[in-house]
Amino acid sequence: MSQHVPSAWYADFFTELPNEFWRQAVPPQATAAEVDFIEERLGLTPGSRIVDVPCGSGRHALALAARGHTVTGLDISAEAINHAGRAAAAAGLDVAFRRADMRDVPPDGFDAAICMGNSFGYLDLAGTRAFVAALAAAVRPSGGLVVDYNAAAETVLPGYTGEDRTMRAGDITVAATTVYDVAHSRLVSGYRFTRGAEEVAVTALHHVLTCAQIDDLLTGAGFVDIAHYGGPEGEPFRLGAPRLLITARRR
Repeated sequence: MSQHVPSAWYADFFTELPNEFWRQAVPPQATAAEVDFIEERLGLTPGSRIVDVPCGSGRHALALAARGHTVTGLDISAEAINHAGRAAAAAGLDVAFRRADMRDVPPDGFDAAICMGNSFGYLDLAGTRAFVAALAAAVRPSGGLVVDYNAAAETVLPGYTGEDRTMRAGDITVAATTVYDVAHSRLVSGYRFTRGAEEVAVTALHHVLTCAQIDDLLTGAGFVDIAHYGGPEGEPFRLGAPRLLITARRR
């Protein structure tokens, strides 16, 4: 698998078949637990203004809107945004879905910003710094932030083997091969999605950062009260934990 992957790989990755896999793969109870975590940790009350970026097919945005929040969802995938819009209309929910790069967050004084689903590691260090700055500009003073990140160094590196994986969701199968690119501190993952006679082969990058690096990016952008959790139940983040959930507030 070539490690020469365009830095904006995500612009073309999320077509219908990859998106549909993730729509089928995540059970509703997982979304509910994550939304509970967002509301409780940030102290959100109904009517809070929230920006979800990138929002994917809208599972968090729709769930938050159903709980009475005013939600804006941004994503670069036209297919995901169109699907989210149709889902909102079918559920009678008013959610502002818009196609945009994850760094193009409107500075509208939101009560909270969320970045869920492991999208935080898509960009290189300079891009991630720009993204964090955009999130800080988007929320009001004392506004909240939740970041979901599965590529923290403390998660990825302990016991890393790079073994191939096969995943299934509904009628879709995914064969995944991952290489750790030591020189650039990133995971280079090849995915082959199949559904019947359909097949899509794509490559993704996930840049690996330590907790200290993430804290430094957030602090530099004006976030304070940074906390690390190992999951939506609120357990502490520890070495080898499978995911990192971060909460913070804008200074």
